[in-house]
Amino acid sequence: MPSTVRDVMSANVVTLRPDQGVAEAADVLAADKIGAAPVVDAGGSLVGLLRDEDLILSEANVHVPTAISFLGADFVLPSALHRFEGDLKKAAGAIVGDVMTTDFATIGPDESLEALATLMHDRDATHVPVVDRSALVGIVARGDLVRHLAVTT
Repeated sequence: MPSTVRDVMSANVVTLRPDQGVAEAADVLAADKIGAAPVVDAGGSLVGLLRDEDLILSEANVHVPTAISFLGADFVLPSALHRFEGDLKKAAGAIVGDVMTTDFATIGPDESLEALATLMHDRDATHVPVVDRSALVGIVARGDLVRHLAVTT
């Protein structure tokens, strides 16, 4: 029988709340030795994913977007301005809701490992929450998938 996401996911999921402080969330990730945690609201709905890279960005220097001067006018590249605004918001964030990622991939527990690997590759995702009928049931990190492949091949 082919392996599914359920075979490699961690079912004991550490979660965070959007109103939790960033420092407290960093402590949770460090204490549990994890690189990301799903963020759930008071009703238990998945609303975000806090990744270690989100926390690193909150401490990083934010770079001012590139501007081009042409005939006496300054033009800011729209993509650079959009990224700057997002980076600035994350850098100033004091709570998880300010720095978490809201654009993240999810997968079902009965999906194939091929589908999981493809999703992680295509979305450049290091962690994927596992959702069954809109309920969070697990999370998969790249390392979970690699460990499974090492044991089975």
